[in-house]
Amino acid sequence: MSAMSESSSNEVHPSEIILARWTERFVAWLIDFVIVSIGLAVLFVLLSIPFWMYYAPEDVDEQYRGPQSYHYLISSLVFFLYWTYFESRTGQSLGKKVMNLKTTNLDGTGAQGKKVALAAFGKAFLLPFDVILGWIFTNEKRQRIFNRASNTLVIKIKTESRSTDGNIRYVKD
Repeated sequence: MSAMSESSSNEVHPSEIILARWTERFVAWLIDFVIVSIGLAVLFVLLSIPFWMYYAPEDVDEQYRGPQSYHYLISSLVFFLYWTYFESRTGQSLGKKVMNLKTTNLDGTGAQGKKVALAAFGKAFLLPFDVILGWIFTNEKRQRIFNRASNTLVIKIKTESRSTDGNIRYVKD
């Protein structure tokens, strides 16, 4: 047996993976959304103060929107960075920690940064399409479209059932 096979056979994998419910995932997303939105609101207010101080309301052209014209792009980028950072480090955003959920590879091990970034992209920039298409074309692993593309899952954390034989059973909670 090669060294690669030996090291991978020594890895501990969960024998049972409990898939997170769509409602649990939504609540985790909602918690993240509130936290990041509050931070973004504070940031946008701070960035807008110089515009409020410098321009009198009658001087502002109706077409001028200042920082608000980039709100969607900036917000989506911040959400993307937030989810990519937290989920590539621990598999959990703050919302997922509260809900006891985690983003993993299909075998229950920690997902790599590139996979997490791909899943986060769909969540940050294209969430309605990602979720709706995920529901329409759902599979036994409850994956959004970008979860399928990145080969990731969102699972409930359960540490007591571990296996080294590689046999994994997916369970819907």
